[in-house]
Amino acid sequence: MLPDPLTPQPLGRPSGTGPTTARLGPLRVVTAGGHPTPAPWTARLIAQGDDRCLVVLLLLDGVADVEQDGRETRLRPGGIVLCDSARPSRITFHQPSRTASLVLPRQLAGLRETDLRRLTATPVGADTPLGSLLPPLLARLADTAAACPPDTGEALARSVVDLLTVLIEDRRAGAAAAEPTAAQAWLPRIRAHIDRHLTDPELSPEAIAAAHQISVRYLHRLFQAEGTTVGRWTQRRRLQECRRELARRDAADRTVAAVARRWGFTNATHFSRVFRAAYGMSPGEWRDSALPKPATAAPAGDGREVPRAAAA
Repeated sequence: MLPDPLTPQPLGRPSGTGPTTARLGPLRVVTAGGHPTPAPWTARLIAQGDDRCLVVLLLLDGVADVEQDGRETRLRPGGIVLCDSARPSRITFHQPSRTASLVLPRQLAGLRETDLRRLTATPVGADTPLGSLLPPLLARLADTAAACPPDTGEALARSVVDLLTVLIEDRRAGAAAAEPTAAQAWLPRIRAHIDRHLTDPELSPEAIAAAHQISVRYLHRLFQAEGTTVGRWTQRRRLQECRRELARRDAADRTVAAVARRWGFTNATHFSRVFRAAYGMSPGEWRDSALPKPATAAPAGDGREVPRAAAA
């Protein structure tokens, strides 16, 4: 029986390239390689059993999902997340990967427990100060930390801690001002993305998740909390746009199949079936009922037909 992936497991050597650790004063720089495995890593494993540490994880190569505190993010090379070694976490590798992690005592970062819970397992964008500065810094530390003399390491550690404190405080303030739940933060952006790509027949849960650096499983979980699925939401929005277009006079020369293709439906039969299920009539029936009817002729006094407007 596999272990519960959200429960810290007995510590051991991660699969793949064994971890190497270099010290910089109170900090540790841990580099390791991971392979896909049934038993995921945890932040506590990276921290080597210390449950009082903040782990700043940089993915150098590969693809990985990081989960903590009800959030999950997908990392690609250059991606960074913060993890707390004291609470359950999961780091799952989907292909051979390399990581560089900065491990520091939590008190050095000056973070309260509530602040830390807002920051864990959230993607750090490359367009932010934290996201642009940390990847090259951590990668360089991974290469050079072991060769630093002790005095140099202590001085470097102080500078790194100062930088992290400033950047994490900026991120903490931004997180505190954001929406109170993960779903409220993610769903508006994801729905807007779906709307922008409705016409793309290749729009899929996998593509949507990749665009937002989250896992497909977490994407499904967000929509499940709303009582729907990402597939149903996408189909509903496509049907709404088709319904709107079929009722427009300037689209009357387009076939029903052409309108369906325009909004991402690749099978006309399937489109007609789901349209009827949603609106109680076929697309053609909807168009006939929605478009204005041409004026009908009215009989003239001598038996000839004239336009109804002239007869009036």
